[in-house]
Amino acid sequence: MVLGLKPTAHSVVEKIDSGDDSPPSSPGMPPYRRGIHPGMYRDRLWTMRQYAGFSSPKNTNKRFKKLLDSGQTGLSIAFDLPTQLGLDSDDELSSGEVGKVGVSIDSIHDMRELFSGIDMGSISTSMTINAPATTLLALYVAVAEEKGISIDQLSGTVQNDILKEYISRGLYIFPPEPSIRLTTDLMSWCNSNAPRWNTISISGYHMREAGCTASQEIALTLANAIFYSRMAIGAGMKIDDFAPRMSFFFACHNNFIEEISKFRAARQLWYELVEEEFSPSDPKSSQLRFHTQTSGVTLTAQQPINNAIRVAFQALSAVFGGTQSLHTNSFDEALGLPTEESAKLALRTQQIIAEELGITDYVDPLGGSSTIEENTDALIEKARSIIHEISNLGGAMECVKAGFQQRMIHESAWEQLRRVESNSELVVGVNSHVDESEPDFEGLILDSDEANSKISKLAEMKENRDEDSVKASLSELRRCCRDGSNIMPPIISAVKAEVTVGEVNSVLREEFGTWVAPSGV
Repeated sequence: MVLGLKPTAHSVVEKIDSGDDSPPSSPGMPPYRRGIHPGMYRDRLWTMRQYAGFSSPKNTNKRFKKLLDSGQTGLSIAFDLPTQLGLDSDDELSSGEVGKVGVSIDSIHDMRELFSGIDMGSISTSMTINAPATTLLALYVAVAEEKGISIDQLSGTVQNDILKEYISRGLYIFPPEPSIRLTTDLMSWCNSNAPRWNTISISGYHMREAGCTASQEIALTLANAIFYSRMAIGAGMKIDDFAPRMSFFFACHNNFIEEISKFRAARQLWYELVEEEFSPSDPKSSQLRFHTQTSGVTLTAQQPINNAIRVAFQALSAVFGGTQSLHTNSFDEALGLPTEESAKLALRTQQIIAEELGITDYVDPLGGSSTIEENTDALIEKARSIIHEISNLGGAMECVKAGFQQRMIHESAWEQLRRVESNSELVVGVNSHVDESEPDFEGLILDSDEANSKISKLAEMKENRDEDSVKASLSELRRCCRDGSNIMPPIISAVKAEVTVGEVNSVLREEFGTWVAPSGV
């Protein structure tokens, strides 16, 4: 018994025994240990989706176009902290953070500028947005419709994963129950209107970056996914309505063999969990599709050029592990936002792996290796045990409310720090092969006037918009909050009327309230 939680009779996890020691199944066949497609990269490369966003929509649009011109095959938007918290640039809580760690989006005007000259009907767009995911998707849909693009043509992902915000990042707004309503409303609306859109990306990345181990990353991610699946079914959907459009997001750290094995283990375990509890009819419902980002926390300010080597090997692990989409970090991200040159080098790293190394000619080329298979089996069993414990304690949300996952991550992070400080875990440039000279690199320097310009444009928009339409839109949104109808249509109408991200989420705060998750400390 942990943190006051009581075991429940229901348990989702039972070991599924393969029955013999035969070689792993073929790629594209259950349990998908070796990949979800028979041909994997022989048939289609992973999507090269570099994460980008900073300063203003105009500057980010320029970076998007440069990356696309350099061969990037999908977009991934980083939003600034105010936007992630549903705040406008002119909010006093936004002071000092506008455009700093991502692009600032206040209104439909910003979204128009962000996608100016970009064909939203042909490009896949991933948005790392959670608490205000409904608002940002509404803005994306509204701008696409202005361009004459049908909603059912849109492809991409909103992260929409609030559990990991409670667990590891803290960028949440609302209490658990209304947060899950927003999550399932978005999933339901997309199921009916945007069938090519991935409605949720369950993220292990942020929990891994906060300090959990590889097996914990698998377990916490899949436990969260099981919870979302149960909530979606409770909201009236069937497993085959949403599971084929669920995606996953994992980190890739430095332990080359462990990371390859981790991705294979996650695929197999997800298949087993879904088949056991939900019995889907569509095979895609139990196929784990995932995006990988190389690890930010492994990058060092000391000898930063070494980070380019770390990123290359992490990216190679992700490819050997069968990722569907990949972001490679820039070597200078421990110093600041990536420069245009370092971002291009990060993209070129993927392109060299794809085009020069010859590994895309093989499907799961390390499959059958005793080392890989033994590590895969071990990670499955470790993750299964953790999921079993979470299930017995009431499921992912009840554990979040008690700080269970948070404590697990704190303890793992502390152990890793102790290993580095005791030199039992070596980090080149930090506690091994140390060079005391100062680095010759610096990250991207932002124009401090951009935030002031952003606030001025927002004030001008508010002065010139139709206030009657704004008031009517917000009134309809408030009614929807109270009567339980799907939240997406009134938010889409509101942003088309120039209602801002902050104004939409202010109404939601008033209606739903706020919450502070336990730290686990």
